[in-house]
Amino acid sequence: MPSPEADLGGAAFIRAHTDLAPAPFVPGVLLHQADEPIGLWELTESEYSSDRPPPFWAFAWAGGQALARYLLEHPEAVRGRTVLDLAAGSGVVGIAALKAGAARVRAVEVDSTAVAAIELNAAANGVAVDAELGDILAGESGGVDVVLAGDVFYSKAMSDRMLAFLRRAARHGARVLVGDPERAYLPRKFFTPLTRYDVPVPHALESVTVKHTTVWELA
Repeated sequence: MPSPEADLGGAAFIRAHTDLAPAPFVPGVLLHQADEPIGLWELTESEYSSDRPPPFWAFAWAGGQALARYLLEHPEAVRGRTVLDLAAGSGVVGIAALKAGAARVRAVEVDSTAVAAIELNAAANGVAVDAELGDILAGESGGVDVVLAGDVFYSKAMSDRMLAFLRRAARHGARVLVGDPERAYLPRKFFTPLTRYDVPVPHALESVTVKHTTVWELA
């Protein structure tokens, strides 16, 4: 269940501005999603809180959906293992990992409202995610078995920090899987493609209705 701190910080806002609906490309997973992306984006930038990140948690992004779908189709990737879901957004990847049989999922976000959304979404799907507020990219992965990252290579600065973290995690023995819809800053030379999907996305977010998305493994 959502923590009291999360409820005070953002759960009421999430319930007021989203609907609980199926993730378009992830069978059996429900998410609190915004109907109209631009309006919610403007609200979080002005009326709600100008010092918080944009509401990435309110949308089912292609990279996360692809990675979540991959886990449901290949549960052996996480079954019985401890998992870290980085820049978790709505929590769709971590939720899918638990549904696929992961022993434990730690989902990390820098946005306190995203942490509340992850807990709400996990509860709606009957699973328990350890949602955590913080920026851990300068540190270590904490000895987990699998590190998951959906749609995280959207800027040069984020890509550089994320790749350094993921490579450290791999050196410490973690399997690293990434979902990416052909973002410009994905450092492809470090990754091996596992599978590709055509993922439905809101036109208002991506200017297309389908994103060609690949699940990669860090070599």
